Amino acid sequence: MDAVAAPRVAAIPPPEDRAWRHEIAATGRLALPIVATQLAQVSIMTVDVLLLGWLGAEALAAGAVGWNLFFMVMVSGFGICMATAPMMAQAIGRGRGHLRDVRRSMRQGFWAAGLVTLLGMLLLAQAEPILHLLRQDPELIAAASDYVAVLSWGLLPALWFMVLRQFVAVLQRPRAALVVQVVAFAVNAVGNYGLIFGHFGMPALGIVGSGLASTIANWLAFLALLGFVLLDRRMRRYRLLGRFWRADWQRLRELVRIGLPVSGVLLLEVAVFSAAVYVLGVIGTAQLAAHQIAIQCAAVTFMVPFGLAQAATVRVGIAAGAGDREAVRRAGWTAFLLGLAFMGTMAISLWLLRWPIVGLFLDLAVPANLVVAAFAVEFLAIAAIFQVFDGAQTIAMGALRGLKDTRVPMAIAAFGYWGLGFTIGCVAAFQFGLGGVGVWIGLAIGLAAVALLATGRFAARERLGLLS
Repeated sequence: MDAVAAPRVAAIPPPEDRAWRHEIAATGRLALPIVATQLAQVSIMTVDVLLLGWLGAEALAAGAVGWNLFFMVMVSGFGICMATAPMMAQAIGRGRGHLRDVRRSMRQGFWAAGLVTLLGMLLLAQAEPILHLLRQDPELIAAASDYVAVLSWGLLPALWFMVLRQFVAVLQRPRAALVVQVVAFAVNAVGNYGLIFGHFGMPALGIVGSGLASTIANWLAFLALLGFVLLDRRMRRYRLLGRFWRADWQRLRELVRIGLPVSGVLLLEVAVFSAAVYVLGVIGTAQLAAHQIAIQCAAVTFMVPFGLAQAATVRVGIAAGAGDREAVRRAGWTAFLLGLAFMGTMAISLWLLRWPIVGLFLDLAVPANLVVAAFAVEFLAIAAIFQVFDGAQTIAMGALRGLKDTRVPMAIAAFGYWGLGFTIGCVAAFQFGLGGVGVWIGLAIGLAAVALLATGRFAARERLGLLS
């Protein structure tokens, strides 16, 4: 009689493996819509760059100068808005009474964003003298100032939209922001094409039309997402606008304490790239236009780790609120490894596809564009090299935000971006005659330094007492 074969029993992975698999799945579910939202958001500016490039190299350069000034102001507010995420996430991790805590954090996030807008618009109203002070090409300043004047009216909805994005992400509902951002992208694309060139019965406003379309898209995105969170059955129980004018000074102070260093980190990074714009504006219009092409490409790839960083903030924050040290470790390193895998792939892609990518922005059959294209290809080669470092530094910063650790990361950013990156870039550009290539080499070194230091700090979080 034949022996009866024993039934096969599927191997059950050990608890640690199951925990890692669960974390990868949870991070993926949260991060993918956030990443897609980031890509849709940066695509708004990418469309602006593409269409302004069709308008001409000078329009592209003026748009770069104006946009970078506006973006520095906007990013200074993003940090305050993003600080609501760890506050809400840790409240949810603690469990009891989180509805009130989340509502109060959201309310103060709106308040802080309004204050940043007021200060920001006062600053942007002085765009023309600021650009003169930065020694920009006088022929570009007038157009850039007009562009900024229109963009500034989109600052408030952009910041309030960011606050709402933190809320839906913490509640594991980030797809709502994605849908809204995709619609806003479509509106911006059509509006840019119509208002820049005078299509679809719209007036041909040139660079100002681009700013107007972006402002309309920002207002649409905010109002649509606000409507969603007020009507959604799960989210309306938080009553986000309840007692909106009621002050919570202690929570506002906590938000500022956490958020100002986050704004500092973002501003230091954005400012060093914006400073590179103004340095290149001194070097020459061709290299400035080339820089805008290359940096826009790098900005697109950066949105993936930036989205993963926001997911890491939420996952680490919830784990920290629950007092689960192992979950903190898994959440941080999962986002980190996913980001490195993606940015490694992007590094290879940028290196191999430099000329075709530049061809999307400039007509390479026009001889006058070849000088700009050649510089852009050189800058993209360096961008390919720093992809992994760029991803590592932003994800490490996001994980540290989940622990409400923001002050030391700001010091790391100041040292890396400015103490090393900008200084080396200027020396290489002017003392060694490398021009724009030298500036980009400095940027790469700065990103590498920040990545190594921030990642090391997260790795040493228990020894440093960040989980206590």
